[in-house]
Amino acid sequence: MKISPNIGILNALIRITLGLTIVAWSTSKMVKRPWRDSYLLAAFCGAMKVAEGIVRYCPVTALCERWSDMVKEHQNATDSGEGTEGLVDLDVPYNPT
Repeated sequence: MKISPNIGILNALIRITLGLTIVAWSTSKMVKRPWRDSYLLAAFCGAMKVAEGIVRYCPVTALCERWSDMVKEHQNATDSGEGTEGLVDLDVPYNPT
């Protein structure tokens, strides 16, 4: 698995800024209400965005790019007729009953 930066500099700076904002907000709320787990979850999500900005790699973006490549490959394979050798046309006739 090749991991290379898949987000730009501006996107990384936005992620770092918003991530630090979320971490600061959630930790300030956690001080006032430490029994709420939602603030801890928000702090982890903010820290994840900061890490994505620093490393410039987003796993969700990589997953979406990989999925779109697979869809394009599948469309190319079905358009060219590859992989359909020996398969019968599977159209089902219309049955109104």
